[in-house]
Amino acid sequence: MATAIFGGGCFWCTEAVFDALEGVSLVEPGYCGGHVERPTYEQICGADTGHIEVIRIEYDPSVISYEVLLEIFFATHDPTTPNQQGNDVGPQYQSAVFYQDDQQKTAAEAFVAKHDASGVWPVPVCTKILPDQKFWVAESYHHDYFANHPQQGYCQFVIAPKVSKLVKLFGERLKNK
Repeated sequence: MATAIFGGGCFWCTEAVFDALEGVSLVEPGYCGGHVERPTYEQICGADTGHIEVIRIEYDPSVISYEVLLEIFFATHDPTTPNQQGNDVGPQYQSAVFYQDDQQKTAAEAFVAKHDASGVWPVPVCTKILPDQKFWVAESYHHDYFANHPQQGYCQFVIAPKVSKLVKLFGERLKNK
């Protein structure tokens, strides 16, 4: 098994996307990059701890590669808006890749460079490519949020469209095809 850590806005959204993928055994919401030990969600929302909302993904690289995870990550959030995803605004929503080794760093940097050069997005990617940092698991009520609250407004209007995009673009990669 291998680990990937991505911050793509609200971790409820990214968790729902990556949890659906074949080869992914665990997705945990949490926080990375800050200066406060054992941060709480309320502290993170104060926007002064330096943490980014992230997910930690445990995956089987023989089933799904890191490069495919990167492709899905960049396709299911906006990597061009600093400190923001839609109506979620603040430094805790920064797009980020916390690489686990030099191979992941090289892959993430190459992915960003390739897509910036291609003009896929109208402005440059602002995703931070950062070294691995302490991962703090989020409070239990954040885990499986979309699965546990599918009728909640945020889930219907923000998360469900991301999951639909995943199905449309990467349907062959889903656990329950």
